[in-house]
Amino acid sequence: MAVYFHEEDLPEGVLADGPVAVDTETMGLVTPRDRLCLVQISDGKGDEHLVRFANGSAYDAPNLKAVLADPDRIKIYHFARFDLAAIEHYLGVEAGPVFCTKIASKMTRTYTDRHGLKNLVEELLGESISKQQQSSDWGADEINEAQRDYAASDVRFLHRLRDVLIVRLEREGRLELAQACYDFLPTRARLDLAGWADKDIFSHEG
Repeated sequence: MAVYFHEEDLPEGVLADGPVAVDTETMGLVTPRDRLCLVQISDGKGDEHLVRFANGSAYDAPNLKAVLADPDRIKIYHFARFDLAAIEHYLGVEAGPVFCTKIASKMTRTYTDRHGLKNLVEELLGESISKQQQSSDWGADEINEAQRDYAASDVRFLHRLRDVLIVRLEREGRLELAQACYDFLPTRARLDLAGWADKDIFSHEG
């Protein structure tokens, strides 16, 4: 098990076939304003890869883009809505098809309102992760070891969480409904980017 750090692109051929876990780190929560600094990706075999983009990056990254845009690879996220928007805005690709562990959690763990990644890892996998570096400066010239470990942990558990949550979705008869939500997420992300992040266009209000 290792964490690999790369500048500007993912080396070719470092990921096994199959689903990949994906996460992003940005300078803030306003996607067009707060630049994409890091993309984390893992094939679930034990290693995590961190791709860092420096200030002024052209976001070329052909190898990373090829993986993210591959229609035959499921991309596993926790809160896919945000990551999809950041990836599309800065890398110019739709990073689907999607499985979102936060949506799956909300559709199966209806006995709680605690759907953060830390909560899921603790309850469903019996492990713990630290969120201490969540609000750190991802645009710094150097990404320190604590930041790297935090970033890697955001994709380290997603394959295992997906396996558990699929069983729960099947148990509750909500697998197809969840899939329909995942399929809509790229559009939801584009609505966010287009200015409808805080407006429920499906609501009767207004």
